[in-house]
Amino acid sequence: MLFLVISNPAPTRPSDVREARKSFWPWVEDKLEKGVARAFYPRTGRGAVGIFDVDSHEMLHRLLNEWADAVPAEFSIFPLMEQDSIKAFLNEG
Repeated sequence: MLFLVISNPAPTRPSDVREARKSFWPWVEDKLEKGVARAFYPRTGRGAVGIFDVDSHEMLHRLLNEWADAVPAEFSIFPLMEQDSIKAFLNEG
């Protein structure tokens, strides 16, 4: 299952969370290498956007908790479809 996740970090001074933010990017690299994340981009200013490819809602929940442990944030979550899936759906009957 694909999910687009947009983080909105807690309103703290960036310098107060600098060290935690440094630990976030190695965490991201691990998720990309393991294939549970397809892409990650920092947002201009603060926050990040990630695309997760997970087998369950529980796995997404676990990842978001890990993310929030590194950088406390609120998340906007959008389910996505693969391009082939939507093409097949549109071509049905």
